[in-house]
Amino acid sequence: MRKGVGAYGANEEVTFHPVGVVRTEASDDEIRERSRELEATIEVFPEFQEGLDGLEGFSHIFVLSFLNRLKPEQIGPLKVRPRRLLRKGFRLEELPLVGVFAIDSPTRPNPIGLSLAKLLRREGSKLTVLGLDCLDGTPVLDIKPYREDYRVEQYELAEWYRGLRDRAGRDV
Repeated sequence: MRKGVGAYGANEEVTFHPVGVVRTEASDDEIRERSRELEATIEVFPEFQEGLDGLEGFSHIFVLSFLNRLKPEQIGPLKVRPRRLLRKGFRLEELPLVGVFAIDSPTRPNPIGLSLAKLLRREGSKLTVLGLDCLDGTPVLDIKPYREDYRVEQYELAEWYRGLRDRAGRDV
């Protein structure tokens, strides 16, 4: 293990404090099915509002969130099946068992979500966004602007993912 400031061991505790919360009138099922089409509001807590200064003008933001509604059995497994494909007609036994770092399942060792959403407007401490895949009441840990240098022109997808995508007819 490295020594010094910022060197963490595998068993050391890391603590985060939410900077805000997600608010939406959409049901959990609506968010799971069609979050890309839905608006939501991120209510940033007053003590963090000045951190939003300068965010206006960015078209998209990354939102890091705490997946606070996971069941205890969803936190920790390192192998999962891409279960969202069950809604697209796949059977569970057809889905590959893959590592959680190879999929965007909410089941993870640390229940942290990452979303890219379109920033529609800022009104004081409230951000109205489109396409945020967070449930109502989800704590927001951080917000970062999307910049062009994040864009990747050439990328590869795992063979198992390409096969599922081809069968589903679009990104899975």
